[in-house]
Amino acid sequence: MPENNSILEKLDGLESRFEEVSTLITDPDVIADQSRYVKLTKEWKDLGDLMNARKDYLACLNSIKEAKDILTNENDADMKEMAREELQENETLQPQIEEKIKMLLVPKDPEDAKNVQMEIRAGAGGDEAALFAGDLFNMYKRYSDIKGWNLSITDISEGAVGGYKEIDFVISGADVYGTMKYESGVHRVQRVPSTESQGRMQTSAATVAVLPEADKFEVNINEGNVKWDTFRSSGAGGQNVNKVESGVRLRYPWKNPNTGEVEEILIECTETRDQPKNKERALSRLYTFIHDREHQKYVDDIASRRKSLVSTGDRSAKIRTYNFPQGRVTDHRIGFTTHDLQGFLGGNIQEMIDALTVAENAEKLKAESL
Repeated sequence: MPENNSILEKLDGLESRFEEVSTLITDPDVIADQSRYVKLTKEWKDLGDLMNARKDYLACLNSIKEAKDILTNENDADMKEMAREELQENETLQPQIEEKIKMLLVPKDPEDAKNVQMEIRAGAGGDEAALFAGDLFNMYKRYSDIKGWNLSITDISEGAVGGYKEIDFVISGADVYGTMKYESGVHRVQRVPSTESQGRMQTSAATVAVLPEADKFEVNINEGNVKWDTFRSSGAGGQNVNKVESGVRLRYPWKNPNTGEVEEILIECTETRDQPKNKERALSRLYTFIHDREHQKYVDDIASRRKSLVSTGDRSAKIRTYNFPQGRVTDHRIGFTTHDLQGFLGGNIQEMIDALTVAENAEKLKAESL
């Protein structure tokens, strides 16, 4: 079967690379180069998964061949019955293993395993948009709890009647960016606001940005050029934050690689009562901010090459509508609708993310001609 042969050919071609990487990750020179070592260990793990799948696939194909040989050449009725069962079992298993191998062969986004820094900004709609931004944040907080991830707020600006004008936070855990990247874009809500006395329905919006957290060795920053200010924080955290200068503000001159102009980056962090911790988190946000800006061209190139409807990276695209009168949430990229709006806002967003992942993987498979 040509398709089987093509899958095996792809896997056979990767066997020598797996052996090469297995040797490289034990080389002291490679281990000393942290950046290269991390990339190679990730490649080794991914190739190892493929080699295990190859082993299962070969065993399945051999079992099918042996069962067919027995059915053709054996006269014993019991042997033939066992062979029939073996054949049926493995012919059912074969397409499942093939599908698994195809997905493993799709090039992975190297960012998928990373933690994320997220920003939610109230858009059009005034106080109602701020309330909706609060709803979105609570949704992601509950989803993070379900996933066993850790969420910590780094910066916050509260709305006049509740919710947030803007809120920045970090989510850390397993494969966070690969899961959350589909949330980037404009989220729209249609409902009668609690701030509306006439009972009129209003459409408001909030923007969500999901950025992969940068590793220090990916971004070149001269920390000696960082200028620090401290100030008394306001907001959550008890009275201590108002008495101690725990809030930090950093300024950093950064040369924009696209324009050549030097821009000043300003970042504030008031997350903890501990100034050194706030400094550490502000620096982490600086690395992520610059990483995001410098890698935007790379992201744009991938999006235009794949023409992906799912994770385009375009933060101005309207991706989803939350319609309260009809109790539904619709994702416009894939036309997926759930009628459990309250459950969705309660953090039950996995079904939507799974549907987006399937849609993106289907596009990747098509692009790779698998």
